[in-house]
Amino acid sequence: MPMPASQSNITSSTPLGATVAPGGVTFRTWAPKALEVYIALKQPTGTVPAAFPKNSGDLLVKDAEDFWAGFVPGLKDGDLYRFYVVGTGSEGFKRDPYARELEFNGYPDCNCIVRDPGTYPWHDAGFRPPAFSDLIIYQFHIGVFFAQDSAGTDIRRHRICKILDVVDRIEYFADLGVNAVMPLPFQEYQGENSLGYNGTDLFSPEMDYAVPAAELAPYVVRVNRLLAAKGFASLTAAQLTGQINQFKAFIDLCHLHGIAVIADVVYNHAGGGFDDQSIKFFDRQPYTTDNNSLYFTDKDHAGGRVFAYSRQEVRQFVIDNGKSLLQEYHVDGLRYDQVTVIAESGGWQFAQDLTNTLRYVKPEAVQIAEYWDNDPGNRWKGVAVPPYGMGFDMGYSDALRDTLRDLIAQTTGGRNALVNFDKLRDTLYMTYKDSSRWTVFQCIENHDLLDFNHTGREPSAPHRRAC
Repeated sequence: MPMPASQSNITSSTPLGATVAPGGVTFRTWAPKALEVYIALKQPTGTVPAAFPKNSGDLLVKDAEDFWAGFVPGLKDGDLYRFYVVGTGSEGFKRDPYARELEFNGYPDCNCIVRDPGTYPWHDAGFRPPAFSDLIIYQFHIGVFFAQDSAGTDIRRHRICKILDVVDRIEYFADLGVNAVMPLPFQEYQGENSLGYNGTDLFSPEMDYAVPAAELAPYVVRVNRLLAAKGFASLTAAQLTGQINQFKAFIDLCHLHGIAVIADVVYNHAGGGFDDQSIKFFDRQPYTTDNNSLYFTDKDHAGGRVFAYSRQEVRQFVIDNGKSLLQEYHVDGLRYDQVTVIAESGGWQFAQDLTNTLRYVKPEAVQIAEYWDNDPGNRWKGVAVPPYGMGFDMGYSDALRDTLRDLIAQTTGGRNALVNFDKLRDTLYMTYKDSSRWTVFQCIENHDLLDFNHTGREPSAPHRRAC
């Protein structure tokens, strides 16, 4: 019989996931109906074997709140692990839902990596983000935005772009007058080609957007050039190895150039496909109904599953994800995808808890809701303070976008065309309900307008004028 894992450093407040502690690493996960949960560590061959010998793993101990936990001495930052879950429906490996980083090799059949979030040497202590009303935001897709080789040749047709490729555009953003950037979601998703709205491993950055260690050398030079220009010492290749630190370096450099970073997060659903080691059916109950899938309801949205907001542990999982972005990644705000789905799926109170908690964690961080109530007159509920609203700082509006397109259409009438700017004036002064503060997030363009998968696809404003 396997021996229960040590309970040293384990309390009811031990963080979920893998956490570096004095002398080793604590592990904690939620699996209420699992029969057994083990920690499977990397074997000398370099991989976790397909047939896991349970007597070689650490059997976690279940507490009264259905959390399994244990302490493994001697482990450190960079060590590899997975959970092995035995349930009434199946047994097998599971990636840690809270894993900060995943192995580059073999996803989705890959190990999780123990990461100490304090290893990156931040340089942004003096940065303060712009006021909400002063934000000028540039949205981009990391995977297709920018990539050049050392000769300046565009190489985007040959490979997925990396977050360190975008480092080369930070000075351009600053010269352009942009004071905030908003990359599309960068949480780990299935496949190589995606807008990012089908995340499956919410705490792990998308590995396709990261540079393998063997290819880091030219990127170290690029990063250090920008650091040196601001009077800071160089980073080593080791400090830029892995997905987490590469994203942190990008955010750090943006801050040094006066640019805030707003993370695009998807808390209305997860996945567009789940593998057997994913978060779905995490405690390995029978695949009879999706009510057994623990983190999700039986409802679909955008090809993924809607979170089960009725479960406190699920609500905490999502809130913890937001906290990690604000605290560990130093992001300056969150843009929440399709809050409408949350509100319509029993998540109204969850949204209030989310905004209240994250505002307490980082009051200066902007919280932007994509909330499209069927009645445009009710969109103020997204930004109204609880209990009347969900408590976001700003809510999406299509008024400026549509007004600009209408003005462009008016100009096509020629030199004698009547162009009425009154509506544009009114749109620029628009706010939701509360006239004492700016509550409207105006988009001239966004990814939904240009994505060929959306039925409401429109040409960009410049293209419309050119036509």
